[in-house]
Amino acid sequence: MKVLKFGGTSVGSPQRMQEVSKLITNDGETKFVVLSAMSGTTNTLVEISDYLYKKNPEGANTIINLLEQTYAGHIEKLYNTDEAKQKTMRFLHDEFDYLRSFTKVHFTSFEEKVILAQGEIISTNMVANYLQECGVKTLLINALDIIRTDKNGEPDMNYIKDRITKVLEAHPGFQIYLTQGFICRNAYGEIDNLLRGGSDYTACLVGAAVQADEIQIWTDIDGMHNNDPRFVEHTEPVRQLYFEEAAELAYFGAKILHPTCIQPAKFARVPVRLLNTMDPTAPGTIINNDFERGTIKAVAARDGNICIQINSSRMLLAYGFLRKVFEIFETYKTSIDMVCTSEVGVSVTIDDLRHLEDIVNELKKYGTVAVEEDMCIICVVGDLASNNVGFEAIACQALKNIPVRMISYGGSAHNISFVVKAEDKKRTLQALSDTLFK
Repeated sequence: MKVLKFGGTSVGSPQRMQEVSKLITNDGETKFVVLSAMSGTTNTLVEISDYLYKKNPEGANTIINLLEQTYAGHIEKLYNTDEAKQKTMRFLHDEFDYLRSFTKVHFTSFEEKVILAQGEIISTNMVANYLQECGVKTLLINALDIIRTDKNGEPDMNYIKDRITKVLEAHPGFQIYLTQGFICRNAYGEIDNLLRGGSDYTACLVGAAVQADEIQIWTDIDGMHNNDPRFVEHTEPVRQLYFEEAAELAYFGAKILHPTCIQPAKFARVPVRLLNTMDPTAPGTIINNDFERGTIKAVAARDGNICIQINSSRMLLAYGFLRKVFEIFETYKTSIDMVCTSEVGVSVTIDDLRHLEDIVNELKKYGTVAVEEDMCIICVVGDLASNNVGFEAIACQALKNIPVRMISYGGSAHNISFVVKAEDKKRTLQALSDTLFK
């Protein structure tokens, strides 16, 4: 069995829903399909929640009505039979009445997560009704019944595998098993989610649970590119990535893949393929456990970083200095992305700015602190452990005319990272591309 995930743009219109339905049924094989909400819906649900937080039910109702009108317009374009149209209209009527009910309750973060879950619930019901109208034997599975996180907020793989196995055993013979991405329940049974981009995560959790032949992540571009095509000319798709390489690229800015999603697939040794719904015949990118030596695969960039430098003459041979520094970030639950040290100081980068002022105030107890905003992390990913090639030296040479604030190398055999000013991002990416991929 293959597991296929389709993002919001892939199901962003009635036509796209029809095309996706043809794509998943064209070979007659059994598949497990994970869908996101239609593009734009989650943002609208966030807007509705914002009005409710601000105690403005009239504003929320206005947006709910507009969203309902949008979906009502989709029905005529998606379905051919009156039966399917009426069935979906009844579902949408109940769904939007349910959304309106939140204008009459005390609104909290729990209610917001319930509201955000409705986007995926709507899209999967619409596609399930269309598939059934087309005569495809389809089982719609509520993700809230099969995906759960533990008390640490991590996926409960034993629970997920057990629940999915029971559903498949109880309902054999279906061609398409369909469920929602992104949404789940937490350890306390409450509706929760896997954060933005979490539909990728859902697909990989399902794929690992069923030991799928392959997990396919369908988006609107042809796989992972060797650089960012928005800033660099003549980029090319990368046809194969090692799991660790893909994880580095996703974490450091490659938008096609959710940073944490491939871990379940990696541990289960299930390959992940990135494919393009706009060009289904394109080969895309395969991510697996095959490691290709002597090559650089891709360059990625992540914006919105802050560089914090802490200098202290007391650091020279001072036992526990780094521990004290890192404990401050831990106290404020702020992750450090890169770190560089010297005898008299340490520099780190973060992208979570919620507690920046508090962190800086605490750090000032141990030395002088300088903060640089609008920094960009550029990472080069591939086989950087082959000493006879010297890719790290080649990458550094490519940036000889660009001021580099930090360099991180040695923490991974697959990544060397550079911190530059945001204004230097484009020419940094281009310089690396011209040197590494010429």
